[in-house]
Amino acid sequence: MTINNEKNGSILTIKITGRLDTISAAKLEENLNEVPEAVSKLVIDFEKLEYISSAGLRVLLAAQKKVNAKGGSLEVVNVSKGVMDIFEITGFDSIMKIKMK
Repeated sequence: MTINNEKNGSILTIKITGRLDTISAAKLEENLNEVPEAVSKLVIDFEKLEYISSAGLRVLLAAQKKVNAKGGSLEVVNVSKGVMDIFEITGFDSIMKIKMK
């Protein structure tokens, strides 16, 4: 998995390529823990994400809680049908702002 951060003012876009699974979730969690306080909107771009596991979902949930606690917002964009199915099955589609491709 590769992670690319693009900051534009108070908006940080994190682009993820590959698989977000048990092994790579720690890398994303570390990246999210380093998000500057000045960021008020976090956009996670899944355009090139192939798979997400429960470990990846846990990291997203923790990020959502952290961003909400400081009055910001989190949005997951460019989600494939397969990944969206996982969000729907787990109920994440009702607790996060998610946009499909």
